[in-house]
Amino acid sequence: MKLHSLLAATALAFTTGAALAEVDPLDLVDPIAEYKVYVTERTAKLVEGTTEFVATIKAGDAKAARALYASIRVPYEEIEPIAELFSDLDVSIDSRADDYELLEKDPEFPGFHRIEYSLWVENSTEGLEPVADKLLADVTELNARIEALTFPPEKVVGGAAVLMEEVAFTKISGEENRYSRTDLWDFKANADGSYYIVNLVRPLIVDSEAEFLAAVDGNFNRVFDILKQYEDGEGGYVSYLELTDADRNVVSAAINTLAEDLSTLRGKLGLD
Repeated sequence: MKLHSLLAATALAFTTGAALAEVDPLDLVDPIAEYKVYVTERTAKLVEGTTEFVATIKAGDAKAARALYASIRVPYEEIEPIAELFSDLDVSIDSRADDYELLEKDPEFPGFHRIEYSLWVENSTEGLEPVADKLLADVTELNARIEALTFPPEKVVGGAAVLMEEVAFTKISGEENRYSRTDLWDFKANADGSYYIVNLVRPLIVDSEAEFLAAVDGNFNRVFDILKQYEDGEGGYVSYLELTDADRNVVSAAINTLAEDLSTLRGKLGLD
C-alpha cells in the first residue's frame, strides 16, 4: 500500500469516537505508519532467516539448524500482536504440541515448535522437509498480508501491553520453547517490540504523562538489566534451565509490573 493511502486509511480508522480521545487522532497517523514500516522490515527479516533455516534442515544439518533457531524467531516475537491478527497463520507458524490430540507425534502439528521438537528431542531433521517448506510458505504469506494490512491503531498501541502480558502469563513458565530452552531470546524480543511501540507514541503524551513514562522507562530498564545477566557472551542467552525458581520469580515480577503499567497506555491515547 502506498504511504499516502496508508495515512488516509489510518486517519479514517480514528474518526469514530475521536471526540473522546485525549490525543488528536490525526497525531497518531505518523506513528502508526512508522510502525507499519518497522513491522514489514521485521517480517522481511523473518522470511530471510527462515529461508536459511529451511536450507539447513533440507541439508540434514541439525546442528546448524539448532544454532539458527532462536535468532530467526526474534522478528516474529517482536511483532507478535500484529502476526496474531492472522490467526490461521499464527496457528500454523507458532502453535504448541498441546493444541493437537497426539501432541508432538500428531501429523497436524506444524511450524517452529514441531521443528524445535525434532531438532532437540530427536536430534534429527528426518521427515522435517515438508514441515519446513510449509513454515517458509507461511512466513512468506504473513509478510505479504502485512504489506496489504491497514494497521488498527488500538491493536498497535495495545500491542505494547500484549507482548509483555504473554510473557507474564504464559511464557514465563517456559511452555513455549520447551525443547530448546531458548525462552530468554523470546522475552527480550517481546520487550524490544513493546518498547518500540512506547517510543513511537511517547511524543504524544510526554507532557501530560511524564510521570507514567518515567515509570515505564524504569520498568523496561529493570527488565533489560535482568535479562542482560543471562547473556551467553556470544550474542544470545543461556538456557532457561539455568535459571533457578528464584531467578524466574525476579524476571516474572519485573515483567508483571511492566505489563500492568502498559495496560493503561491505550486509555491514555483515547483508544479504549
